[in-house]
Amino acid sequence: MLQVIFWKTEIPLKFPSLECDYDLIKHVGKKLLHWKISNDLNDDWDVRWTDSNVPIDALAKMKPYQKVNHFPGMHFIARKNNLARNLMKMKKVFPESYKFFPKTYLLPNDYQEFKNSFLKNRKNQTYIIKPEAESQGKGIFLTKTWENINPQDHYVAQKYMPNPYLIDGLKFDLRIYVLVGGCDPLRIYLYKEGLGRFATEAYHTPNQDNLTNMCMHLTNYAINKENPNFIFNDSSHADSVGHKKSLKAVLQVINK
Repeated sequence: MLQVIFWKTEIPLKFPSLECDYDLIKHVGKKLLHWKISNDLNDDWDVRWTDSNVPIDALAKMKPYQKVNHFPGMHFIARKNNLARNLMKMKKVFPESYKFFPKTYLLPNDYQEFKNSFLKNRKNQTYIIKPEAESQGKGIFLTKTWENINPQDHYVAQKYMPNPYLIDGLKFDLRIYVLVGGCDPLRIYLYKEGLGRFATEAYHTPNQDNLTNMCMHLTNYAINKENPNFIFNDSSHADSVGHKKSLKAVLQVINK
């Protein structure tokens, strides 16, 4: 269990107004932890929470007791293109340990190789195309051809897995939360609970009729919450209900 002890009686938790858009974070800091929230960059703050990367020069000026919620260089795994690039580098070195992700192309650099995969393989195949730096399912689409992709656009293209494991006929993903307490030495704390996010349309193998049905192929909450089928869960005591379930509830179904 990770235990954090603050030695000051009043902790100035720094929330510059342009850096944190989440009211929940401010509520936890101010109402639950009783920290002082400051918008002054010059305050002698202890904890800084920001929604974006912290500039290197700001990190260099930090005092030994100050903490931020981002490590330098996080974009090397937080952006889809950088994550894919690093996974493929690791796969070259450890092929058996890194075969858990599908065939991946980084466009536009790999555009010709991506195109050739269709020309060489005449079988029915589908790729999922993701903008390299977007989130919440924005800009994602499925394709069965290279011809509808601009050779200059920046995407991560991955071979779509046509036979996913389903629960109640729906695709889902598992969101597991970790806290990286430090890099040297590496300290990682795995939270015991998480989320299972479900699609809201019954899954069928991709074809020309359902290729654009993102509520079937994607599990993003930002997309599925707009579907009339979406069931919200309003009770923490019924964590197996709705299209957002607890990790524990999903694992119970998987382990039956």
